[in-house]
Amino acid sequence: MTEQVLAAVRSAPGVTEMREFPKPQIDEDSALLQVEVAGICGTDAKLYLSPPDTPSTRGPVIMGHENVGIVTEAGERFKVRHGLEEGDRVFVEHYVACYNCEWCRIGEYRHCEATDWRTNPDARRFGYTSSDMPGRLWGGFSQNMYLPWNSVLHKIPDTVTPELAGLVMPLSNGIEWALLTAGIGYNDTVLIQGPGQQGLSQLVAAKQAGASKIIMSGTTRDRARFDLALELGADHVIDVLTEDPREKVMDLTGGRGVDYVLDCTSRAGTAPLLLGVDVLKRREGTLLVQGELAAFPDFPLKKITEKSITMKSARGHSYLACELAVAQIASGRFPLEKLATHRYGIDQVDHAIRVLAGQTDEDAIHISMMPALIGQPGGRVNQDAGL
Repeated sequence: MTEQVLAAVRSAPGVTEMREFPKPQIDEDSALLQVEVAGICGTDAKLYLSPPDTPSTRGPVIMGHENVGIVTEAGERFKVRHGLEEGDRVFVEHYVACYNCEWCRIGEYRHCEATDWRTNPDARRFGYTSSDMPGRLWGGFSQNMYLPWNSVLHKIPDTVTPELAGLVMPLSNGIEWALLTAGIGYNDTVLIQGPGQQGLSQLVAAKQAGASKIIMSGTTRDRARFDLALELGADHVIDVLTEDPREKVMDLTGGRGVDYVLDCTSRAGTAPLLLGVDVLKRREGTLLVQGELAAFPDFPLKKITEKSITMKSARGHSYLACELAVAQIASGRFPLEKLATHRYGIDQVDHAIRVLAGQTDEDAIHISMMPALIGQPGGRVNQDAGL
């Protein structure tokens, strides 16, 4: 009898079912991952409730794109290609790259056409691909994942726990956006808007890069997150509901403004971007945006050009950013374990996603989905986070 794998499947928008799948046959060019941790981020909440409708993403989908686990079976060519052995713990990037295009050659898999479901109807990406596609197990909300030859993998040191390794993706985004894209460096001043997992990750990256003043803004409900931001190295926090954020930023910078504004407010409207334009220094500041706004009818282009502001977009991460994230986590310099506030079994996917989406009275920064916890109660585990 063929061994079965249990997985949580998005069967319709906002609906999850537990299903069994035949364990994939592994050939010389593929491998099988025993999933230990699959993280949840804001993208999961968005795609769970409003999934994309393309040929490769249509139908039942095993979500989960922040995946860590043990390679339990691997073909010989797969092991040689990736420099891995059975028993190694790896972080799996969600991009399933072609390895041939100009972007893959420089480690920028996020731009590879083979992995972009927005433009390629036959794209593959972990956590986004229909389980009707060959391989079936294309997401981390499952006991196992299928790894084709063109998976992008990062070996995790033995000193790093699976749950800590589950933070590689948000931290790699923070490194990519704050350092490699925006260009924050020594003695720079920074405003980070939004103390979620991405904002806190960018805080760590900016602190590591030597920024001299880091300001974190949020709302009154972010009080506990502000405490964590200060512990991670923020110099000041601003509650935009009780303080005038422009006045506070200008006061903290002696009227000069900041060198960089990193917007992590997701779908909070145009106000954060307008504030960012306003508090950037008078010449040559940089505004990094995530692009959640579909349109901006009153875009302040005149002010942007008058102040010579550079706008850059935050999207995904590179191979280098992931390697730097693994090294940062392994260094133990920051108490990053405090970002991992909740854990659940994969039989609680629906509830976990709704927790992160803010549809319950719980407040989570980063959620770890663990197949080993099936049938067990889940929830907040990091008491020190104060959430």
